[in-house]
Order: sequence, then structure tokens, then C-alpha cells
Amino acid sequence: MRGSLIALCLGSCFAASLAQAASPPKQPESGPGGSDYKRAEVTKRGIGTASAGTFVFHAAGAAAEPRPVVVFLHSWGAVNPALYGGWIEHLARKGNLVLYPRFQDVNKSRPADASALAASLIKTSLEALANDADARPDVNRVAYIGHLAGVPIALNLAASAVAYEIPAPKLIFGLMPGGITTSEKERGILLQDISTIAPDTLLITMSGDRDHLPGDRASRKILKDATSIPASRKLFMRAGSDDHGFPALTATLTAPGSPQPDYDIRAIKLPPDPPRDPKVRNTWRWSADMSLSGQQTILTQQLGNNGIDTLDYLAFWKTFDMAADAAFTGKDAAFLRRDPKFVDMGSWSDGWPVRRLSADMPKVEGQDDKPERGPRRRLNLAPAETKQTLSQNVNTRS
Repeated sequence: MRGSLIALCLGSCFAASLAQAASPPKQPESGPGGSDYKRAEVTKRGIGTASAGTFVFHAAGAAAEPRPVVVFLHSWGAVNPALYGGWIEHLARKGNLVLYPRFQDVNKSRPADASALAASLIKTSLEALANDADARPDVNRVAYIGHLAGVPIALNLAASAVAYEIPAPKLIFGLMPGGITTSEKERGILLQDISTIAPDTLLITMSGDRDHLPGDRASRKILKDATSIPASRKLFMRAGSDDHGFPALTATLTAPGSPQPDYDIRAIKLPPDPPRDPKVRNTWRWSADMSLSGQQTILTQQLGNNGIDTLDYLAFWKTFDMAADAAFTGKDAAFLRRDPKFVDMGSWSDGWPVRRLSADMPKVEGQDDKPERGPRRRLNLAPAETKQTLSQNVNTRS
């Protein structure tokens, strides 16, 4: 009896403390990351086939002017746009045309083929939508969002945009870069020569402070290897966790997930694959990297369980909105860093500021550009004494 009373008292105290805990900021009512949407409804459709198609999203109705194109490149295994549905809806309702190419057929396609397939899907989709009065893609305003393995795919697409016959992006926003391999014999996305990316590209990488080391190493490699882009157009960013109030904000590898059931793959019908021509030789062969690893499976499940919170509104959505506007108007990273709103994360309900984003313009070897403000930072790969090499650390990430 006494134990029950103690437990009841403790439970009551805990509930009271939660009730008194500060709450995190909500979505802004206007501006970057805000809820001042142009339209309420989003058109959802598919182009291509079930195994190799592109999901298309935009605000319902005819477009008064061409829409900026946002290509969303998912993590390995996250073929269902519902896993990022909240962010996709935000982008579409803000006036963008969102393409979600399904560059992976789980258990049937290899990471080595993902970049070329994504390029083919983007090209086909833009051709199909070129004269669509509702879609109206603006191929002069294109941005890529990549998450985990989607980041090296975004970089490969940008590096070979001319060869792939797709528009070069003005912005690459890479979240928690991963899935990178340094050898064709290893599992993951082989990063191409990214020194050919257009010099006017704005390149931003962002890691969360939980499990950030692999993402940081990948970011440093990316920023170092993209030699054609001046340092003034690169940002090395990090989102921080904050447990000042309840619920706490936790910047994990899967924090960009924003599940929204309205965007489930089963509700957006893609035509079935045509029957295989028996006269054409079947060259398909299964390989182990076609299936998801245990870690990739867990990360995909975590994406589906990740709630939409302040990190989404102010770390990911707002940052992209501001970066895209800067990129499309010719502004650079220094311009973004001068704006205090760019790293601001608002305040808890008791007035305590949420941990701000960090945003550094790195000093990259071989480049003489200096940041207009803030400390200079030299980027090098992780030291050799770390427990694993870059490829071992990064190529296991989804």
C-alpha cells in the first residue's frame, strides 16, 4: 500500500513537472518555414512506372507563374514520400513544384545505379510537365534536397547535369550526408568527380549533433572535393538538440523525417511495369547491396516514427526556404550568415532561446576566398587514428 502511494505521488509530481515544462516554438505564421501558404490543397500524381517512377507535388490549380523545382532525394530505403510528407506539403504549398524520384526498387536495384536512374526520372518528368499549365516547372530555378544517401546522389546529378541532360541546381541542401563509398567494391553510393559542379551553386551541408561524426566527415569531404564552388558559396551547418523543455528537440539522423499519411505511396498510383519482352534477354542479377542492411531498415522505420517539431520548422524547412531564395537571386553564403534569422531557432514558451544553428563558411585548401564574417575554419578529413575510415563510417548510413 505504501509503495503504491509513493508511486502515485511520484507519478503526480512527474505529470505536474511536464505540465509546467516550457514548450518548444511552433511553426511561424509567416516567412521562411512559416504557414502563410498560397494554396490549401496539394495535387499529387505519379509519372513513370511502379518500379521507376517520380511522384509529383504542387499546389492545386493553374500556376500563375513558373514554379521553382525542388528535387527531393530520399535516404536509401525511404521510397515512400509519406516519410517526408510534411516537408513535401510545406514546399508544395509554398509554391514549389516538388519531384520525388523513386530511384530505388528495394531488393531489386543497386546503389551503383541510383544516380543514373534518378537523372533519367528527373529528365522524363520535366519533359512530361514542360507544357503542363498546373505544374509549369521553372528549369532556371532548381534546387536539390538530399538526405543521407540522397546527398551523394544529389552531388552526382549536379556534377553530371550536362551529360544527364537535366537542369543544374542553384542550390544543393544536403542533410546528414551518408551512404558514400570510396570504391565500387563497397556498399553505397560512389561519389563521382564533383569538381565539375557549376561554380554558381550554393552548397550547404547540415548534420545533427546526435551521431554527427559520420555526417561531419562526409561533409568535409564534399566541401573539399567540390573545388569548382568558391568557399563563399559553401556552408557547413549543424542542428543542435535541446532538452530545456518538453518535448525535447533531438537532432538525430532521422530528424528530417516528417511523416504525413496523405502522401503514402499507396494513395498515389503509378502505372504497373509493362510485361517483360520474352525476346529480350534478362540480364538482371541479384546482389547483396540490393537489400537493406539492418541499420538502413532501422533508420527507415525511425523516419516513419519521427514527429514534426521545431527542428523541422526552423532548422530544415526555414533554412531551405531562405537558402533557395538566396540561391535563386544570386546571393551567396555570406549573405545568409549576415541575417540573424538564418540561425535563429526561436524561444521556448518561458522565453529561453532554443539552441541556435551553427553555420560556418569553411576555408578549403586551394581556395583563397575568405568569409566576410565569423571565424575561418580549415577543413580536413578525420584523422587516421579514428576507429574507422571515412568509407567504413559513411557507407553504412542509409
